[in-house]
Amino acid sequence: MRKSNSLPPAGHYNSNYGNFQTELYAQVRHEAFGEDIGQNSWLTSDEQDRFLESLNLSVGARLLDVACGAGGPALRIAAITGCSIVGIDVHEQAVTTANLLAGQRGLAERAEFRSIDATAPLPFSDSSFDAITCIDAINHFSNRQSVIAEWVRLLKPGGRLLFTDPITLTGPLTNAEVATRSSAGFYLFVPHGYDERTISQCGLQLLVCEDTTANMAEVAEARHAARESRSAALREVEGQQSFDGQQEFLAVAARVAREGRLSRFVYVSKKLS
Repeated sequence: MRKSNSLPPAGHYNSNYGNFQTELYAQVRHEAFGEDIGQNSWLTSDEQDRFLESLNLSVGARLLDVACGAGGPALRIAAITGCSIVGIDVHEQAVTTANLLAGQRGLAERAEFRSIDATAPLPFSDSSFDAITCIDAINHFSNRQSVIAEWVRLLKPGGRLLFTDPITLTGPLTNAEVATRSSAGFYLFVPHGYDERTISQCGLQLLVCEDTTANMAEVAEARHAARESRSAALREVEGQQSFDGQQEFLAVAARVAREGRLSRFVYVSKKLS
C-alpha cells in the first residue's frame, strides 16, 4: 500500500504481480521461501505460523491484512484458523489476483480483497476487526503514527496488531546502499526504538518485539540465487534493466542484513480499550 504520490516504479510490481501465477515465478517463490504461499515479501510459512500464535484467531474472528499483495499469506491464515479476512492493497492487479485465488481455494465467502490506499482513512467502522496485520509494508507509509492510529480505531478492545518493519536502522549505511535498498518506491527508514515509541503513543500495549533479520537475509539470498538461475527467462519477461535492478536490490538487502546494519523486527501489540 502506497500513497499515489509515492508509488514505486511500475515495472517492479507489475512484473511480479502481472506474472504471479506463471510457473516461472512460482518456481522462484518455491525455491526462495521453501514453501510457496503466494508471498512477495520476506515472510516464510514457518514464520507466519509463529506469528499466528500471537493473533488469537479462530472461527468467527475478523482479520484485516494491510498491503495484502496477491493475497496468498492472508488466504493461508483464513484456511488455517477459520477466520474471515479483508485484504487491502493499492495495486489493482494484485487485488484481482487475490480475489481469483480466494475463489479457486473455496474461500470467497470468508475472504474479500479491495483496492484501497492504506494511508487514507479506511472505509471500515470502529472496532471492526479482531486483528490487523501488515507484513513488510509499513515502511512504505510516510506518516506512520497516523496509519497506526487508524488501525487502533479499527481494532476491537483486546484486538491484536502485528506488523513487521524490514528497514530498521541498526548500523551505518552508505548513500549508495540506501538508494538501492529504497529503489522500489517510497521508503521510511527509522532507528530501532521508533516503532516501540509510536506504538505506545497510539495507546497500544507492546507484547512482542522480535528481531527477524536473519530470516530476511536468508530469503534475500535465496531469492537472488533462484532468480539468477533463471536469469535468461526472467530477463525476457522483465527486461534487462528491471532484472538487474531487482538482483542488485536483493544483493544489497542480504548484505546489510547479514552485517546487522539494516534490520527487520516484528511487533505485536494489543488494544486495551
